[in-house]
Amino acid sequence: MLYVVKYTGPFGFIKPWTAVRDGKTFSQQFLTPSIIEGLRQKLEVNSIVRHKLTYSSISVQQEQTQTRGWEKKTQLKMMVRNQSILERGVMIDPILILAFEKEEDAIKSVKQHICLCRNEDVLFPDPEIIQMSDMEFDQLTGFEMRFGESEKSFLVGFNRFDEAKPMYGWLEISGKPVSGM
Repeated sequence: MLYVVKYTGPFGFIKPWTAVRDGKTFSQQFLTPSIIEGLRQKLEVNSIVRHKLTYSSISVQQEQTQTRGWEKKTQLKMMVRNQSILERGVMIDPILILAFEKEEDAIKSVKQHICLCRNEDVLFPDPEIIQMSDMEFDQLTGFEMRFGESEKSFLVGFNRFDEAKPMYGWLEISGKPVSGM
């Protein structure tokens, strides 16, 4: 039996590991193993065994950034940080469903907010914990990254919690995870 908690919010962005400073980047549509591990640590639970992600649309938004380094303007006698504008394809109305093996983990989780990858992407839990089987969870609409190596696997990033080891998985898509408006 799984204990399921549903999180919702107005928007969310999951930065693809390949998008270091691309001028235009769309949100990744799945959670990597290290994102799930980060959520597990934040929620202080034993494990997150499954997840599903859906959203209504993608909105391209501009974000102003500054470079890490400083540039010395000798004639002006000042130091400046260069700025640029990046475009981010942000998910609108994301819904993240997390499944736990233990009811205690779901009870802890339902009392806390989470962030997908940026602190401004806050998702809040529905107060109800739903019990369902693995087969019922399979039928829920959404994108789900299944972790591990198989003939369907591809490289999904490098694990920041485990010495930057490569992470592999395959994407399972059920229903219509992009609902439109």
